[in-house]
Amino acid sequence: MPARPRPKICVGEILSFAYDTFCSNKVRFALTALGMVIGTASLILVVTIGMTGRQYVLSQIQSIGTNEIWAEYQGAQHLSSTTPDPLTIDDLKAVQQGVPGILAASPVVSLEERVPIGNGKEKDVQILGVDPEYLQVRNLVVPSGRFFDQDDSHAHSKVALITDKLALQLYGSTAAAVGKGIKLTGLPFTIIGTFRERVETFGQSEIVDNTMLIPYSVSRYFMETPTVKLLYFSMEDPSMVVDATAQVKRVLQARHRSESVYTVSNLSALLAMADRIAVGLSWVLLLVAMVTLVVSGIGIMNIMLATVTSRIREIGVRKAVGATNQEIRLQFLAEAILIALIGGIAGIVIGLALPYSVRFITDYRIPISGLSAIIAIVVSSVVGILFGTVPAARAAQLDPVESLRYE
Repeated sequence: MPARPRPKICVGEILSFAYDTFCSNKVRFALTALGMVIGTASLILVVTIGMTGRQYVLSQIQSIGTNEIWAEYQGAQHLSSTTPDPLTIDDLKAVQQGVPGILAASPVVSLEERVPIGNGKEKDVQILGVDPEYLQVRNLVVPSGRFFDQDDSHAHSKVALITDKLALQLYGSTAAAVGKGIKLTGLPFTIIGTFRERVETFGQSEIVDNTMLIPYSVSRYFMETPTVKLLYFSMEDPSMVVDATAQVKRVLQARHRSESVYTVSNLSALLAMADRIAVGLSWVLLLVAMVTLVVSGIGIMNIMLATVTSRIREIGVRKAVGATNQEIRLQFLAEAILIALIGGIAGIVIGLALPYSVRFITDYRIPISGLSAIIAIVVSSVVGILFGTVPAARAAQLDPVESLRYE
């Protein structure tokens, strides 16, 4: 007579047993899952923090001007070449004609002057002669008044803008500075506005706290030659910046002596470096969060080992009525995975709820990665499988006779 096939335990039955076990030991399994909750939430928050930091740093650099290119004369390669070969306004025009895609351009002439501020006092002021397009090229902010335009430049109007910090020092507020008069070498200038850099560069650019801007056409009154300190260019698209930088350098070098050195720079390298640093920091923080998940996985393994010990008689009874080693192994593995998944899902909810709350409460758009939630749930499952394998294998290897005798 052929042997009757033994009924197989189904997956649904295994999950049902695992759920019943969880419900019968809620506090123990909830505390075990808490480590997974913290680890999973940390993983998502770390990714969010890394993306937010990266977005902030890149936005700050982009506020300076990702389309921006600037050229500056550095000197000569050889000490014997003593005759300077600086940039001129004609170089600006040549670059505009020879390099396609330039949206705006401005020369920068730097002058120093002591100006009277009343009550017999004077103050050192840095004067920059620039074109109206300097506002666009340098992405400046004008809190009060206006920037001078092409009409002011062509009419050689004696108008000026001062930094908002200088306006506060001299007049108490930016609005109070507008309309005031100030003299440069005896010539009266009218302050028509105040300005500041969109991003603080802490004195690393040509603009400092006591800077005054005047039209380049007017600054020529104070110069013997049409030389300039800097040439600024703004491209139509950031993708054109790298190629245009090389073209600008070729045009300038072709117009001057071969031994003259000119630096032509942009922010592309700085953007790339900031991006690499931000990604690197995100990976470091991610590894720290992974350590938390590993620790929580060890906690799951310890609890499951203790559960196996406390349920030895139950395992013996199941084996006595026909349960195989594989079914016992799947039973305890399912319980470990269930703990990991419950903790993982709860952690994902908490990890996503915090950045969404910030979005809802404030106007700041924190970047949220859906991929991090997918990675978190996958990692939770893997942790449950890896750290549930040892307790499940131990339970499956128990001898049914000895298990039934266990007290």
